[in-house]
Amino acid sequence: MNLINQSLIGKASKINIYSPWGVLLLPSHTRITKEHIKKLQKHDITLNRSEVTDYNPSKYLEVIDRAVPRVKDVFNEVRQTLKIPLEQLQDNVVPIITDITDGSHLINLFSSLQAKDDYTYRHNLAVGAISNLIGKWLDLAEDEVVELSLAGLLHDVGKMRIPETILNKPGRLTDEEFDEMKKHTIYGYELIKETPGSNYLHALIALQHHERMDGSGYPFGLTGDKIHLFSRIVSVADVFHAMSSKRIYKDALPFYEILFQMNQDSFGILDPKITRLFIERTMDSLIGNSVVLTDGREGTIIMVHKNDPLHPILQIDDSYVDLRENSSIFIEKVM
Repeated sequence: MNLINQSLIGKASKINIYSPWGVLLLPSHTRITKEHIKKLQKHDITLNRSEVTDYNPSKYLEVIDRAVPRVKDVFNEVRQTLKIPLEQLQDNVVPIITDITDGSHLINLFSSLQAKDDYTYRHNLAVGAISNLIGKWLDLAEDEVVELSLAGLLHDVGKMRIPETILNKPGRLTDEEFDEMKKHTIYGYELIKETPGSNYLHALIALQHHERMDGSGYPFGLTGDKIHLFSRIVSVADVFHAMSSKRIYKDALPFYEILFQMNQDSFGILDPKITRLFIERTMDSLIGNSVVLTDGREGTIIMVHKNDPLHPILQIDDSYVDLRENSSIFIEKVM
């Protein structure tokens, strides 16, 4: 083993490394061992330093846990003053979003963003971060991704005008309470529009992020392309994080159940292109992960079909199982 390869042991790969035949040899963000290096050398694959990073699985949780209090301070200030300290978000929070989404391991990032007892504040940070990722996957310009991240952070700012008795109610809202809750989109639009330094797009996304492609959303029942692209992106990020987080009135859904539901929602509710891209990239990040199937078997995801990412190929012991070939078996749990 040469000195370059020796120096990579203990680092983590930035990307999935495949053999010339498409077999996964080293999942991204895996801690590199001597055995990994030997396996790569057998296939004449050499990693260079630009393809690895420091192995730090707790990086996201540490950074996010420090950022959440900053978001909380900003939103509490909005509740008290009805003014948005936009500069604080731009200077202190948006750079954190850029940092944690740069070459991130999605599953670690999503797990760290998952809200448990601080949903209101972590949710806004999470939607900003997930929107940032989607913007990059769609090849938006760098300045557009920054604006999208800030808009994601602010998408629910109108909830600071909703009475906390409604916002934190543990049970089902009455019709009157739900009507008031839905006004947070309009309240957010008004707050952002009146904030120096903001732009119309930030306000528009706050207004539209609950609109749905089939016209079933609110506040105006817009359809399709009448909903701004950025609003459609934020909607996908918002739905994913809401379903994956524990809230005062419900538990988080199992990860894989969320992706199945989002796939169903891509047929009429959520933007299909954005939603399917999100599912595809998320499933790609699971390559190399152990999973449990509904029939009780455990296996490792080794390949994801581009046209059917929710039914990947697994290795179970010494055999391979393609979930496309048996629709009655699916992934129940990601380990």
